[in-house]
Amino acid sequence: MSNARPARLSRRGLLATGGALGLGAALAACGDGDKKSGGSGGATAAAAGPWTFKDDRGQTVKADKVPSNIVAFVGVAAALYDYGVQCKGVFGPTTTKDGKADVQAGDLDVAKVTVLGNAWGQFNIEKYASLGPDVLISTLFDDKGTLWYVPEESKDKIEAVGAPTVGVSVYDRQLTEPLQRMLALAKSLGADTSSSKVTEAKKRFEDAAARLRAAARAKPGIKVMAASASQDLFYVSGTNLSIDLEYFKALGVNFVEPPEKAKPGGWFESLSWENVDKYAADIIMMDNRTSAIQPADITEATWKQLPAVKAGQVIARNPEPILSYDKCVPLLDDLAEAIEKAKKVS
Repeated sequence: MSNARPARLSRRGLLATGGALGLGAALAACGDGDKKSGGSGGATAAAAGPWTFKDDRGQTVKADKVPSNIVAFVGVAAALYDYGVQCKGVFGPTTTKDGKADVQAGDLDVAKVTVLGNAWGQFNIEKYASLGPDVLISTLFDDKGTLWYVPEESKDKIEAVGAPTVGVSVYDRQLTEPLQRMLALAKSLGADTSSSKVTEAKKRFEDAAARLRAAARAKPGIKVMAASASQDLFYVSGTNLSIDLEYFKALGVNFVEPPEKAKPGGWFESLSWENVDKYAADIIMMDNRTSAIQPADITEATWKQLPAVKAGQVIARNPEPILSYDKCVPLLDDLAEAIEKAKKVS
């Protein structure tokens, strides 16, 4: 499996290709209320307008009518889908090599969306323009307003198509904030956010948070490490900047924290496989994105000798959570269960 990083890969590229741990639409039948979609919300018929939304860059986007042709980063599209807002065009990791839905696509029917680009740096501008987009939506992984997975070198041409853009920040804040922002965005796009499915998902999220808090309180000595694997390097994340880790820490989870001087970009420390045992941990959360090597495929002996690995105390983590309450419940429950069952091995 090739996960080697280009020698001069930018920080944004490195974040995207799995090194970061701070690491879900184009033509949406946005609000056709199609219950067959599987979305947990259900969108109401798009209003005649006008439409306005203030994004996390502080920019207010306005239109004469609620957008129906929506293009979004796949994770944003997956979150909107859970609220009943349909997607037709997406960009970012959408399908795997065998054509199945990528982990970042959530419950999207990937056969029914137009994929403008499936990997970092890919964005088919001609396809994008042909969709007649009303709006382009992505997340923000910095405080500079950079739209995630929108190639910097193509940004001007993409903007020239004429669709306004919306950014939802997932940078240096706790998970609950972008969850609320995505819900507000979905509502503005016609989703019924007061439906029983949405309110029940929020309740399950709150219950899962309470469970994780209780688990962390009951076992304060259990040390958790968030990590990601590539062919050449092992990445250990700090909790700052990452929306999920910041929230888990606020709930009391005891994380491995690389020193700031060891994290040049602020997100993570890069270790050689020879030094993978630098930090003691009882539970390891491993990046489950397809851009990262998965635990079952790691062959390095130093990895296999880690106490948490030998104890079977390794769980999955998506550094780019799908921002619907339904999809975030398992993130909390899985970590809570791991802590509840964990043995002190470090």
